Amino acid sequence: MDTLLDVRPRAGTNVSLSERAYRIRRHALLMGEVQGQGYIAQALGISDVLAVSYFHAMTYRPEDPEWEGRDRFLLSIGHYAIALYAALIEAGIIPEDEIASYGSDDSRLPMSGMAAYTPGMEITGGSLGHGLGIAVGIALGLKRKSSGAFVYNLFSDGELDEGSTWEAAMSAAGFGLDNLIGLVDVNGMQADGPSRGVLNFEPLAPKFEAFGWFVQRVDGNDIDALVQAFDAARAHPGPCPRVVICDTKMAKGVPFLEARERNHFLRVEADEWRQALAVLDEGRPQ
Repeated sequence: MDTLLDVRPRAGTNVSLSERAYRIRRHALLMGEVQGQGYIAQALGISDVLAVSYFHAMTYRPEDPEWEGRDRFLLSIGHYAIALYAALIEAGIIPEDEIASYGSDDSRLPMSGMAAYTPGMEITGGSLGHGLGIAVGIALGLKRKSSGAFVYNLFSDGELDEGSTWEAAMSAAGFGLDNLIGLVDVNGMQADGPSRGVLNFEPLAPKFEAFGWFVQRVDGNDIDALVQAFDAARAHPGPCPRVVICDTKMAKGVPFLEARERNHFLRVEADEWRQALAVLDEGRPQ
């Protein structure tokens, strides 16, 4: 039988979650510098959620990414791949020296996430609105195998525009998938502009409640609030799926990038990558 020591990540256990989030942001900036581009505003914004996911909530084996007993983390938002790679590097699933290969030919780190390329990448995302449906299928399969694993599905506020997302939400409740935890990144921006201006999804929490989910909404850049919400999601006794709605700030941690408008695909000049790293390092957790 697996013990807790067998299944939890073992390296660097005394590292704080704030430090993990800082490192995830730094890995992402270094990858962005390699190609001079990337969805860096989203990566910086979601780093706290990823830190809590991988270094507080989830069970997995870094040396065996396909271990059957692992919790699954599904990235529905394929263009957030740079963020997930940064988390997988910090978790020890991908070697840090692969940062320099980001987006290059034959790299295991393509600019849009693909499961066939990257250890720890559970699904190929990018056709937005499909992730939650896949998560329902995986969660249902794990249930039927009597697995105790959880499925975490990260999707965006832009994906709330897709009818397939709400069909999946209704199905998850119908199947009583209490092993499914949705994570919604509400950063307020999508390709066509501010999310609420494209198709207003608010009030969001009551919608999920009406679909039969256990709902929490938190500041997605507040690690303590995230920890409490993740713990409550796993511990909730009801036979229903759970969702944590995470309000995040694009480019969090680098104020001069935070201030830029129309930041769905943030333009960063060649000399600004190093400036961003310097600013991030100045704010490193003590």
